[in-house]
Amino acid sequence: MTKKANNNRRDFIKKSSAGAFGMMLAPSLLNTAFVKDRLRTAHIGVGGMGAADLADISSHEAVDVVALCDVDSINLAKAHKLHPGARIFFDYRTMLDEMGDEIDAVVVSTPDHTHAPASLLAMEKNKPVYCQKPLTHYVEESRKMMKVAKEKNLVTQMGIQVHSFYDYKLATLLIQSGIIGKVHTVRAWSPKSWGYNGTAPQGEDEVPPQLDWNLWLGTSNERPYKEGFYHPANWRKLLDYGCGTLGDMGVHIFDTPYNALELDVPLTIKNDCREPNGFGYPENNTVTYEFPGTPYTTKTLKWVWYDGPGMPPAHEDLVLPGGVNQMGKKNKEEESMEDKISLDSGQAGEGELPDQGAMFIGKKGRLLLPHFMQLPKKIVKGKYVDISSEIAEISKEHNLGEPVRNYESEGPKHYHQFVDACLGKDKTTAPFSYAARLTETILLGTIAGRFPNQVLHWDAEKAKFAEEEANQYLSGEYRDF
Repeated sequence: MTKKANNNRRDFIKKSSAGAFGMMLAPSLLNTAFVKDRLRTAHIGVGGMGAADLADISSHEAVDVVALCDVDSINLAKAHKLHPGARIFFDYRTMLDEMGDEIDAVVVSTPDHTHAPASLLAMEKNKPVYCQKPLTHYVEESRKMMKVAKEKNLVTQMGIQVHSFYDYKLATLLIQSGIIGKVHTVRAWSPKSWGYNGTAPQGEDEVPPQLDWNLWLGTSNERPYKEGFYHPANWRKLLDYGCGTLGDMGVHIFDTPYNALELDVPLTIKNDCREPNGFGYPENNTVTYEFPGTPYTTKTLKWVWYDGPGMPPAHEDLVLPGGVNQMGKKNKEEESMEDKISLDSGQAGEGELPDQGAMFIGKKGRLLLPHFMQLPKKIVKGKYVDISSEIAEISKEHNLGEPVRNYESEGPKHYHQFVDACLGKDKTTAPFSYAARLTETILLGTIAGRFPNQVLHWDAEKAKFAEEEANQYLSGEYRDF
């Protein structure tokens, strides 16, 4: 990192957090739970996931969308057609400067590398922030966002909407009830491949007329535009802008085990993947974490994440009743009547793993949590165990209601929770105090991908690796743009 770039980054973060120390009001007086009936929202990024975020936030009856910002004029035009009363901007800095007094809360739905710069600037102006996952692109940014949100006592929420779905809340409560005893291992997976094993493109293409390429790059390093590599979607695959599959689906699938087991950041991380190519994330990753123990785990917890084509590989922890073990033979006890129990009751027995999901392995059995909108399933000694009575009891005790299998009705809940929290009527369940730790865990796994099959040791108190060469990836250069 050059001295100038390092100073730019530090200056940006310093300016973005200056208000936390310079305000004369006590933090409690800065809480953005408004004594009012409506919430005026500004949206940074309104294409792709940003369009979905805009739709779900604005579906709340108390929301008035007052500002829309995007670096792509086509995205902006589509959003403005739905909200013609909102002012439109290409540059979020201009929007926040010109409309500061007219905005109550900010929604950040940009590529990952812009999450922290946009969110920190909004928080400097004492705005509650809803920010898409992963919370940040760098560990240093996650810690800064958590710090500023706490010091300013701001309402915050990370965009992991399934966090508020029935099945995930249920699984959390089941694990914490001790349904499979103390957990010693979690295995989680997604076959998606937000990775790129090729080389960086050569040359450059003409920037599309609707795109402001300089604003899209934002604080990241200047790079020539190349069609099909960055905007609108492939940025997730690339080191400078996204966080790979781990930073996309991993955040969703990690969330429930991480929350249920009350984990903090890991002690060690190892990523079994290809050698780094300096441009894209590996297309296949097997990331192994060791976490310190909690009341719901053994002395330490092993967590293995698999992503990419063909994942997860065969493993005895992942064999299902009716399935095939690593030797290619069915277990006799797996050929039971439990295999015929219906999916609707939460006890599926197809013998095949869900496409994406997580398996908790405890001292008293296993709990499978498919992703998503399927009930968790308990497995003991190769057989599904009927847990309908436990589900009914927990659902009643915690007022969960009945299982919902409609994304259209479930999806907005997480967003509406944020709006209600801003209006002083609720509390968020994925604030930056939680989201930053989850994101830090995710990002440590992506950094480990730069040191294939090497165990990295993380000092959470110092926010440093014992392996000095890995510390350069905890932060990044901030370009003036």
